Amino acid sequence: MREVAGEAALVGGSSAEKLDEVETNESDRNLVMPLILLVVLAILGLLLRAIVAPLVLVATVVVSYFGALGLCNLLFGQVLGFAGLESSVPLIGFLFLVALGVDYNIFLMTRIREEAVRHGTVEGTKRGLAVTGGVITSAGVVLAATFAVLASLPLVMLVEIGILVAVGVLIDTLLVRSVVVPRTDDVAGLEDLVAQRALAGG
Repeated sequence: MREVAGEAALVGGSSAEKLDEVETNESDRNLVMPLILLVVLAILGLLLRAIVAPLVLVATVVVSYFGALGLCNLLFGQVLGFAGLESSVPLIGFLFLVALGVDYNIFLMTRIREEAVRHGTVEGTKRGLAVTGGVITSAGVVLAATFAVLASLPLVMLVEIGILVAVGVLIDTLLVRSVVVPRTDDVAGLEDLVAQRALAGG
């Protein structure tokens, strides 16, 4: 149409509006997601007083997000018969899952750090996980169930957001926070350093 009418021609209608929406959401994702990760990285760095540990913890959050996104893509396409993800769903899901995942990370790592100062890294990690594990798991399950309720609504976007966040929270709570984070060698090494400095009064 532009070849006939020229570059100044404007195209209206639902197709043009959908294209604008997709391009806008893509632009927002490219801007907002890196900014969120940078802010989270800075907060974790200040909290843990480390460099590698915040990178590892942010990586676990990102991995759990993409794992949930992949599972939900299969679920939406193969089971529920949706045409695909609504263009705004990945960004909204990312906001929720990163915020929740970082909350759990801070809660767990702060307790591990406190225990590591008194009992050493290995024993401190076990104690920190034992104390916070039940709380984190319970909170995650309740939160996942709450978001899963959105799947009962007649709007596809809300159904996708609810299922994506529910699946992501369960992955983050049951797998990442309980297994991956405590067994991360880099985190354990840095916690050793924190414990040694604390014991030395540094």
